[in-house]
Amino acid sequence: MLNDKISPKVIGAIIATGLMSFCGVIVETAMNITFPTLMKEFNVATNTVQWMTTLYLLVVASMVPLSATLKRRFKTRSLFICAISFFILGVILDGVAPAFWVLLLGRGIQGLGTGIALPLMFNIILEQVPASKIGMMMGVGTMITGVAPAIGPTFGGIVVSALNWRYIFAFLLPILVVALILGLICIQQKTPTAKASIDRLSVGLIVVTFCGLIFGISSWGSQPFASWSVAGALVVGIIALIGFTRRSLRITQPIINLRLFANRGFTTCVLAFVCLQISALGLSFVLPNYIQLVNGNTALIAGLLVLPGSALGAIVGPLSGRLFDHIGAKLPLRLGGLVGALGLLGLFLFGHQLSDPLLVLMYCFFMLGLGLSYGNLMTFGLGHLAPEASSDGNAIYNTLQQFAAAVGTSVAAALVAAGQAATHNLATGTANGSVTTFALLTILLVCEFIFVVRVTRAK
Repeated sequence: MLNDKISPKVIGAIIATGLMSFCGVIVETAMNITFPTLMKEFNVATNTVQWMTTLYLLVVASMVPLSATLKRRFKTRSLFICAISFFILGVILDGVAPAFWVLLLGRGIQGLGTGIALPLMFNIILEQVPASKIGMMMGVGTMITGVAPAIGPTFGGIVVSALNWRYIFAFLLPILVVALILGLICIQQKTPTAKASIDRLSVGLIVVTFCGLIFGISSWGSQPFASWSVAGALVVGIIALIGFTRRSLRITQPIINLRLFANRGFTTCVLAFVCLQISALGLSFVLPNYIQLVNGNTALIAGLLVLPGSALGAIVGPLSGRLFDHIGAKLPLRLGGLVGALGLLGLFLFGHQLSDPLLVLMYCFFMLGLGLSYGNLMTFGLGHLAPEASSDGNAIYNTLQQFAAAVGTSVAAALVAAGQAATHNLATGTANGSVTTFALLTILLVCEFIFVVRVTRAK
């Protein structure tokens, strides 16, 4: 039983790296609440303001693939110090930003920090936590970042109503300082470093892939499909993706080990995870805008209305991880997929007359499903791999997590913007675009449930 105990320093290291991810997510969700305010202050449109989220996620997604190589080459503590320094610089820039482009620059720099730090938390769990506690600690890890969506919208609404949106960044600085101190004290090096080269061509190709695909998707709502900003960007992204795939399969040390996708169980879990992540981030963009622009509530009310569902998802995360450790993946994953799909189906069916209480109820259903599924899909998927491949599998999960989040935000913003452009009534257009988004996300959750049923049956 002694070997099952988790060292206090390991817990401290997980919290330190988790707090950085927490700050990244809380800025993202808090700023979603402020989008209507930012649109007025900086005179930008819906599909422009969403780049506050999309650019951040793109940078994170571009950095995360390097995590396995960086882990082999540099000490964990050095990576953490570099990451948190980037994030603090980005927070300061955003807090004093005089123009919208400076806001975007700050978010991009924050993305560099989060992209380095995010895989560290899960690598520490996989390396330093006893096997019998991994499910629970993966749940705790996802809870740390899951608490942010729970309090982010409320936090953003309170700050915007009582002070100014810039204070969102000011309030994060003390948390980042605590994370820095905790990381310096607790992060330990358990595996020796080794020389590992970074293939620059692969890095360039993956950046072009993400930028092309996300820019094309996000422009779809405001530009014709047969335009350079939509079809052109998508073609560039697809060509770069093909080039990256061929390059990764030919070299001996790829930045992402794509050969892991030959493992059917791992691949199915990853596909289910991507569907879930797209739905979660798409919904986190749509609901605050729906509450304010359709139901006519303030930013504070919007934050309070999404709080119960977000809190429920955060609380269920570690509990479902503990359930996973005791009875396996079948029940939590299948139940999570079913409950989440029912929540989205309710939002779609009542989307044109979605009262505040009904919205809260359906969102609670979705977030309950998310809490049951999210961390367990990572744990179960990585469990299909050999231990020496876990860091590469973790890099794949974290890369696709950020890419799927960017896709979810971009698709939701494009569909809402298209709905708004089709009518002169902002509330009606937002409702129409939101209903279309709910329909798409419902289909994705049904796909996620099918993937889960297949992989748990096979296992």
